[in-house]
Amino acid sequence: MKVVIGVDWSEEAFASVRQVFELYRPTEVTLVHGIDLGIFEYPVLAQTASVPGYEDFARAVTDAGHQVLDRAADLLPDGLNTVKKINETGQPAELIRRSAITMQADLVVVGARGRSRLTEVFLGSVSHRVVTQADRTTLIVKGAVKPVRRILVAVEGQEDAARIVPWLQAHPFVHPVEVCVLNVQEPVRPVDPYHTGIFQDWAAAEKTAAEDVVKTVGAALVASHGSVSTRVATGDVAETIAAEAQDRDLVVVSSHGRRGVDRLLMGSVSHAILHRVTGSVLVVR
Repeated sequence: MKVVIGVDWSEEAFASVRQVFELYRPTEVTLVHGIDLGIFEYPVLAQTASVPGYEDFARAVTDAGHQVLDRAADLLPDGLNTVKKINETGQPAELIRRSAITMQADLVVVGARGRSRLTEVFLGSVSHRVVTQADRTTLIVKGAVKPVRRILVAVEGQEDAARIVPWLQAHPFVHPVEVCVLNVQEPVRPVDPYHTGIFQDWAAAEKTAAEDVVKTVGAALVASHGSVSTRVATGDVAETIAAEAQDRDLVVVSSHGRRGVDRLLMGSVSHAILHRVTGSVLVVR
């Protein structure tokens, strides 16, 4: 497995380096540190504005970047085939995204600092940008490093199953895990009481389809993951998944790849889950 890990001086970043090895045994790891210089990123602008100390500042932050990469590399276990370090000027999230493409990474890993959704809208965050911009599976690590033994796999339908199952089969967890496959049905009430019977038939069919999905996913995962249970619940999707995840070590969801204005207007279940779940989240693409 090829893994790209974004690192900075935060404890969350160092936790993400260690956490990935609680889940997998990568053979190739690329550590990426993006140096965001702000106005100093553009020497011409800095000179035009007569900002002194550009070269000293750039040299200092570049040296600090090398130091953080060295510290992160010290956390890696022995036996890796390849360890690469990337320390470049630019937006960290974009550098991580491009590095993942260049390295043909199977997984991108970043730590999250728990910034609120409102603050994130105005200030942004590296983990948020990586999740929305990356085109491959991403692990968002929250909190301290811990063993991963109980996993919640949330599937909305066949589209999610078609993404999640092949990825989990191709990248089994390094330790035995207990998996719960969950589907959440949004509660819907009939507007017209005269059509209650038709609505009930439709709701029953939807629940049956949901049960078929979780059972199919569970059956596909049992060979590679051992203990697998399934459940269909009713409620707000993100809130219900967050509640179910309280005693889980990892939540696995699928991203539908919505981007840009469409994503901002329509929202994203996987994005909402990221904000509500307190533990780590694996977003499969």
